[in-house]
Amino acid sequence: MAESLRNLARILAAYALLAGSIVLLAATGVVNPYWVQILELACVVAISAQGLNVIYGYTGLFSLGHAAFLGIGAYTAAYLMKTVGGQSQVLFFTALLAGGGAAAVIACLIGLPALRLTSDYLGIATLGFGIIMKVVFDNADSFLPELGGARGMTGITKMTTVPWVVFFLLVSLLIVRNTIHSSYGRAIISIREDEIAAETMGIDTFRYKMVGFVMGCAFAGVAGGLYAHLYAFLHPSNFDFFKSIDILVIVVLGGLGNMSGVLVASFGWIFLLEGLRVVLPPGYVELRWVLIPVLLIVTMLLRPQGLFGTREFPFLRGRLYR
Repeated sequence: MAESLRNLARILAAYALLAGSIVLLAATGVVNPYWVQILELACVVAISAQGLNVIYGYTGLFSLGHAAFLGIGAYTAAYLMKTVGGQSQVLFFTALLAGGGAAAVIACLIGLPALRLTSDYLGIATLGFGIIMKVVFDNADSFLPELGGARGMTGITKMTTVPWVVFFLLVSLLIVRNTIHSSYGRAIISIREDEIAAETMGIDTFRYKMVGFVMGCAFAGVAGGLYAHLYAFLHPSNFDFFKSIDILVIVVLGGLGNMSGVLVASFGWIFLLEGLRVVLPPGYVELRWVLIPVLLIVTMLLRPQGLFGTREFPFLRGRLYR
């Protein structure tokens, strides 16, 4: 009990220090508001990437439709806040949870047939689902005019702030850490390593694959809700196949099954994109989409195991590694 209280105190102190420092730097003008917004975006991407890390990195489920669940969470949270939420922080929190819940429910329904597939076949199934959801988002105004359809959804209140993104990022890291270093986590990892051997040892592989898939998609849903209220505008193109590839690249670059690497890769990816936008001349900004793949290829050649390999930050290590 005492140890749990101490851990809780450390977490709250870390949250207060991180969020408070960033807010203070922004308020005093030390950090440009533009870069604060980029930091918020990086936190959102990190939450979503941790979700895919659970699905692909730990459970071994090859998914190419992660952005679709990001979109489900985004549109769900934005619709709720636009129709009933106003500017209430309590309702915003509820809307974010609703976005995560909606993504989790859809993931469960999709997972019932899709998770019986393996490897590339599962990837093709999730890719197909992502394309279907893109079409649904494009035509959403036909059944819910507030969603905007292909014109995009406007009128969303900007509610996402540094305290919110830091809070949900810390929560996502804690959930992933505690899950992976539990009996559930060991079962999930055993499926990734050898599904047949896991079944032989009595593990209900379908059940645990469903747990990993639904958990990862719920993270994407919450991240989508934060994203919707960061830029106060949504368009179906924000959640197409290429966005799924972006998140997949972050997870592979950071290291499959490595929380620390995925966290660093998420921030590095976003800040590198925006940094190149600032550094490159206006006429050559699109060259960043040439430089980044080259950097990715070089990284994969030199560090095929990811940025961190098997190492984790101390606060993300489980008791098994101490």
